[in-house]
Amino acid sequence: MSKSTIRRADPLVCLALLWPVLLQGVLAFAQGPGPDRPARDTPRRQTKPGIDDRVRPLAQALDLNEAQQSAVKKILEQRQQQAGRIRRDPSILGSARIDKFRALQDSTVEQIRAVLNEEQRKKYDPFAARKIQPAPQQRSAEDWLQATSPH
Repeated sequence: MSKSTIRRADPLVCLALLWPVLLQGVLAFAQGPGPDRPARDTPRRQTKPGIDDRVRPLAQALDLNEAQQSAVKKILEQRQQQAGRIRRDPSILGSARIDKFRALQDSTVEQIRAVLNEEQRKKYDPFAARKIQPAPQQRSAEDWLQATSPH
């Protein structure tokens, strides 16, 4: 074998020698992260706050006792189940679905208010955000539509 024959074979020899290493890398990548392979740039799922995460701030703000916390938790669990049924029901469309969710929210508020004492009821105002009036200089979407539509 001449020197020129060996030089032409060098890339093939290198590839043959590196093939097991390349194959191992490809297989490791395909298997994904494991105990000896840490996850890289895996997207994290955003988790919704649980029922306990909703009860805790309410319990602190209203100074709920254990029995009240348990009752509120049960009410919120029932609300979550009913909301799921509304969401999955294909027969409820558009504004009817919104109306059902509003009725469910109103019912939930009334059930929670029934668990509270008089002092706690005064503090509990879940619809406070609905009552906030816009600032006088703040324009609404209707104002914008009227200003931009031809007269």
